[in-house]
Amino acid sequence: MKAIELEKAFDPKTFEDRIYARWKDSGAFKPAAGKGGSAGGADPFVVVIPPPNVTGVLHLGHGLNNSLQDIVVRFHRMRGEPTLWVPGTDHAGIATQNVVERRLKTKGQTRHDLGREKFVEETWKVKNEHHEIISRQLARIGASVDWSRERFTLDEGLSKAVREVFVTLYERDLLYKGNYLVNWCPSCGTALSDDEVEHEDTPGKMYHIRYPIVGGSAFIEIATTRPETLLGDTAVAVHPEDPRYTALVGKKVQLPLTGRDIPVVADTYVDREFGTGVVKITPAHDPNDWEVAKRHDLAVINILTPDGRLNGEVPEKYRGMTVKAAREAVLEDLTTAGLFIRDEAISHAVGHCYRCHTVIEPFLSEQWFVRMKPLAEKALAAWRKGEIIFYPKRWENTYQHWMENIRDWCVSRQLWWGHRIPAWYCKDCGKTAVSRTDLSTCPHCGSKNIEQDPDVLDTWFSSWLWPFSTLGWPEETVDLKTFYPTTALVTAYDIIFFWVSRMIMAGLEFTGKAPFRDIYIHGLIRDKQGRKMSKSLGNGLDPLELVDEFGADALKFTLAFMCAQGQDLLVDKESFKLGSKFANKIWNASRYILMNLEGRNLVKTPALLPVDKWIYSRLNGAAKAMTEAFLSYRYNDAAQTAYEYFWNDFCDWYVEATKLSLKNGSDEEKDRAATVLLDVLASSLRLLHPLLPFVTEEIYGKLPNINGELLITAPYPEYDEKRADPRGEAEFAFLQELVRGVRTLRSECTITSDRKLRVLLRPDEGQAGILEANAELVKLLAGIGDLELAGTGKGQGSGPEAGRRPPGSIAAVGAGFEAFVFIAEAADLGALKQKFTKDIDKDRKFIASLKAKLGNEKFVQNAPPELVQGEKEKLAEALKRTEKLESYIKDLGQP
Repeated sequence: MKAIELEKAFDPKTFEDRIYARWKDSGAFKPAAGKGGSAGGADPFVVVIPPPNVTGVLHLGHGLNNSLQDIVVRFHRMRGEPTLWVPGTDHAGIATQNVVERRLKTKGQTRHDLGREKFVEETWKVKNEHHEIISRQLARIGASVDWSRERFTLDEGLSKAVREVFVTLYERDLLYKGNYLVNWCPSCGTALSDDEVEHEDTPGKMYHIRYPIVGGSAFIEIATTRPETLLGDTAVAVHPEDPRYTALVGKKVQLPLTGRDIPVVADTYVDREFGTGVVKITPAHDPNDWEVAKRHDLAVINILTPDGRLNGEVPEKYRGMTVKAAREAVLEDLTTAGLFIRDEAISHAVGHCYRCHTVIEPFLSEQWFVRMKPLAEKALAAWRKGEIIFYPKRWENTYQHWMENIRDWCVSRQLWWGHRIPAWYCKDCGKTAVSRTDLSTCPHCGSKNIEQDPDVLDTWFSSWLWPFSTLGWPEETVDLKTFYPTTALVTAYDIIFFWVSRMIMAGLEFTGKAPFRDIYIHGLIRDKQGRKMSKSLGNGLDPLELVDEFGADALKFTLAFMCAQGQDLLVDKESFKLGSKFANKIWNASRYILMNLEGRNLVKTPALLPVDKWIYSRLNGAAKAMTEAFLSYRYNDAAQTAYEYFWNDFCDWYVEATKLSLKNGSDEEKDRAATVLLDVLASSLRLLHPLLPFVTEEIYGKLPNINGELLITAPYPEYDEKRADPRGEAEFAFLQELVRGVRTLRSECTITSDRKLRVLLRPDEGQAGILEANAELVKLLAGIGDLELAGTGKGQGSGPEAGRRPPGSIAAVGAGFEAFVFIAEAADLGALKQKFTKDIDKDRKFIASLKAKLGNEKFVQNAPPELVQGEKEKLAEALKRTEKLESYIKDLGQP
């Protein structure tokens, strides 16, 4: 057999694109044929990708989400399950329309200049441009999605599903249209659902204003953060049990600047302890006031136009003003009229549009709503019956709270890009018709004088159907029958309400089944200071730039390694060196093995030495631990197990141990050792593949013992009880402790690795046999030239009396042995004692500073407990180190 050459320098750029193309062209991303849904076949494992906005670019949050999905998808694919990962993108109504409108603005145009049809054509062009970018980005990070099943929320099939759901909800009386207070974005010119409003603490002012009481000279004082809205007040309210205002209830006050009188009403909504205990009621522009108005049958006056200016319902002076300009004018006029009292600085939560960040205005508008309570009740029941499982479990509380306090969902949007609402209004008979097909005549009266609703549906109205619409629903397709319900949803906690809860409701309502079983909620990516990554902070990391610099495997492995359940990930660019170094370690270890195959022949059934049985047992244990971790979405546990096994067990111990056979053995022994080593390497690459797919596939393809199979579809290592060898592991752990003890002494005494040491071993009863059998291995791993076992007569020279330390030696003591290393033969004792003395002096100063800090009551009481504990551990470690160095000096000083 010839040696196999891997490039000396690890460079993922040279193979990642080639390997991805090979995977894709081979059909490896498609579910294995003939298994899913068949008798006796494995159950399919199915994931639908949280569809990114088609006009967006993938940020590091997407990098995390898609890396985690890819890991579990690859794991289940290797287990022989028909595995499907459905890709796709979201048409993202507001976001995409904003992109196109900004482009038009640079040309001095608006969408109205183009007209609806032309504008939608332009938006499709933008969609097609951006879609290609996102597809390339997913490929670059190694996402093993089934591209043949890619979907888009505005494609023909999904559009049919959206219309079917809208009409069905209408038929079931779960959809209605009415005048309600909605969250209005004046910039986007559309309503938003409650979930699309981001509340931020913002500096503001509380303005105190006098409202004169009709029929006298007295007045009442109200306080508001939005004085311009008083132009739409239709009452003031007091608490019915507030004695200060009992006599005022039923009377009227003059509404400043308007010439209108409004009533004083009593309502328990009012908090009598807050401010003056009097609240202005503006039903069209405050959700709480809207409820008060319904209870007291108050007038509702909308004072805003859709673009956020004051309308004809206000005095002529203020008409056409922006909210900001109107606020300044109203305050100026109140001051002139002697009705302004004072203002005070406050900080309060202000709602902003989640897309353009404009301040949201509560706005009275006619919109379409979905009745959510009946849907939520089914979703809660499914969770209580265990049909859906949250990882981590604590998200169940959030889910329950939201479902139990759900409000109706405003689903209409005043946009042109999206699914147009399938409702038609007849101008002759005045009736509304909702239809699965486009109408040209009124089904009620036969008139052709009908007009379709100009609005489109909320983007989430299509994405809440994603798990089943992507598989062909409402048609009874083979994919729907085979792959629905899906298995797992992997998503971040910031969209648990937007998307997760609604998908569960839709799945149960329209298919009778929960759309997935497992819901893994991962944390968010933050910088090292715990801040969310954003353009404004300039702390964002581009996943594609990270792939360019470190490789796709480094990105995936690092994110998995840091992804502990229930925690956010704090990263910076340096973090990804962890994954890069590990991928490099895999490359170099494999390169060493492959370049040493010259002249070797593979053996059919090689005999196993104790060290071989040990590594198979360790591999077996790692496979068990990683399988359990993947099945419960403990990505960090899987990654840490992989790291410890490959770097520590395989590279640092096993590969080093095989040098005994590969360098000093007979040809037969070399063939045997090389065969076992290659088999362990192949199994190890299969173990690591879900976490580092590119580098493992590239190396696996070079192995002479795998018959050209692709690693992506090779079997994942399974735990085999027959391979578990606890006794062998315990014996090897004993040898490891001995080797580490000698290595530590070598390091502490600054003896170079090429200098062979003389060591006398005194094993406890029962350990001598293990040491005798593995003496050559211990010598190799610890860099020992002369190893003598006391009391056995083995080795050069004769041992001293039992219990005595040989002159010129320092003892390394462990469980079951004493190892005396003859330091005097390998180092300058005078220089060594001087070094130890210097180290002790340094440690004593450190110990004194730690004792002073821990003796300070203020520090112990006020510092975080983990910091105090950390200082205590440092002290214990320093004391132990000093004691050890003092014993070394004592040992070296004795004859």
